[in-house]
This record gives sequence, structure tokens and C-alpha cells, in this order.
Amino acid sequence: MAEKSKKKEDELKKVVAKTDQLTVDSQSKVVNSDLKNLNIENLIHVIRGQKVMLDFDLAMLYGTETRALNQAVKRNVERFPDDFMFQLTKGELESLRSQIVTTNVSRNQNVEEWRSQFVTSNFAKMGLRRPPYAFTRNGIGMLSSVLRSATAVGVNIRIMRAFTAIPEIVNNNVLMMQRILNIEQHQTEMDEKVNQIITTIEERIPKQLPEQVFATDCVWDAWTYVSDLVRSARQRIVLIDNFVDDRVLSLLDKRADNVEAMIYSRYYESFQVDLKKHNEQNSEIRFVQLSQKNHDRFLMIDDDVYLLGASVKDMGVGMCAVTKMEVSPETILGLLK
Repeated sequence: MAEKSKKKEDELKKVVAKTDQLTVDSQSKVVNSDLKNLNIENLIHVIRGQKVMLDFDLAMLYGTETRALNQAVKRNVERFPDDFMFQLTKGELESLRSQIVTTNVSRNQNVEEWRSQFVTSNFAKMGLRRPPYAFTRNGIGMLSSVLRSATAVGVNIRIMRAFTAIPEIVNNNVLMMQRILNIEQHQTEMDEKVNQIITTIEERIPKQLPEQVFATDCVWDAWTYVSDLVRSARQRIVLIDNFVDDRVLSLLDKRADNVEAMIYSRYYESFQVDLKKHNEQNSEIRFVQLSQKNHDRFLMIDDDVYLLGASVKDMGVGMCAVTKMEVSPETILGLLK
């Protein structure tokens, strides 16, 4: 009776073993062609400061069981010193467990799902009994001679290339980062030089002072100064000047678009003809006739009032001044009524 029971148990074990082998074989057939597209670099881990691959990943690539791979290694243990192979600690295993199972190893869905199942199964079978073995590059190179199969040789060639590619990728990234840093440094230096140039230019450009005096025959300086005042207007320009001509119209045309312009002056027939022709072609400049009793000249730019020491058309011919006043334009305009 005991012999029959033992016989049935042995037969059951054989059936289970055969079933497990068929499962592995069928899984291998499903992914055999897809493994060509697997990115082996993603199977390389850094443990204890060394780049290694785990025994179950290597078994997957070689198309064998993890147990068979490790048995072949144990039969030739003298070929695998500590710098060729070492076993992970339980702490290292726990650290890798979540990383390996949850990380997408390949874009190929078949390989990804199969490997996830394969790894989970291996972890489940290992439990706390045996953490996996890690093989360094030298250890992986030795595997091809231990397994002695065409598949192992071909796979090892791919693995060796993957190990070689990792430093190249790192070096390329380092070079790229160095180039980016060099560009940023160069850009910083260029910005500093540009700022220095701008500062130097600003220091040498004459500033618009609230009080400006022009010597005799400084016609261009005076004309440029008043032109800059006209260009600075954003809303309105009002000129109060007894004596104007077409040069004043040219001056006011320097204003920005949508800036209103008005001239308060005495009535001269020749100027009215010029003004009419001007307004037919250009933005309108309005005109208001002054009485004979106004003496001083004023230029109003938005809310600022400038007292002019000479008529605009004669600025710089003789010594004259331009002074910014504290009164508002409405105060001056109110006095004209």
C-alpha cells in the first residue's frame, strides 16, 4: 500500500515537472522572436557599485530555466570567483523586487508581460529562501563557455555590446551636458558684455535735463533736443509761439501716431497756406490764433510744460534756454482766454 502511494507521488511529481517545462517552453516560443527587440540595457542593474545582470533575466535571454542556469554554474563554480558572480542579500532583493516588477522593461507588450510574469514567478518561488545571483560582465562572458550552446554565444554577444554601450551613453550625455554648460556660460558672458556696452552708451548719451542752455550757433543741438521732446509725447503736444513757419510743421510730424498736435500763434497768410497743404496729406495739426499781447513761448508735452527762450524755428541761432516748469498745461492754457 505504501509502495503504491509512493509510486503515485513520484508519477505526480513527474507530471508537475513536465507541465512546468511545457509552460516555460510555450512562453519561450511566444517571446523568442520578440526577444530580438528587447533592450538589454534595461536589464542591467548597478549593485554594490558594479553593473550586473540577474540570473533569471539571463535565463530568460538564454531560453532556459533559472535553476538550470545556476546548476551549470555550480558545476563549474571554480570559474566564477566573487568578481564574476555574487548572491544578493535579502535587503538588496527587496529593493530590486518592486523596481523590476513595476518598471516597463520593453515597449514590446508580449515581452513585457511575459517577463513580468516570469520575474513574479521566480520571486514567488524564491521567497526568502534564495535571493538571485548577480553576474558581472566577466561572469556573463564565462556563462557562454559553461552553457555551451549557439544561443548562449549569440546572446552573450548582445549582452557584451549592451555593457559597452552604457558607458558610451553616459559619456555622450556628459559631453552634451558639458556643451550645454559651455553655451550657458558663453551666453552669460555675452549678456555681461552687452550690459557693459549699454551702460557705456547710456553714460555717454547726453541726458534730457529739466534746464537746458544752448550757446549761439548750436542750432542742431537745440533742434535735436526739441525733436526728442516731441517724440516723447504719448497724448498731446501744444506749442504756443508767436512766430512759426513750415519748419515747425516738420518738427511736429516727428510725433507718434495718435498724438494730437495744436499750435497757438499769430495769423500769417503764408503759414496758413502751408498748414492747409500739410493737413491735406498728413495727420492734422490744429491752429488757434493768438492775440498780439502774448510774449513768451511754451511747449507742452502731455502734462509737462517747457518755457522756450526763443521761437522753435530760431532755437540755437542765438544763446537760449529751455526750462521745465512746475505749472500744469491747463494753467497756461487758461491764461490765454
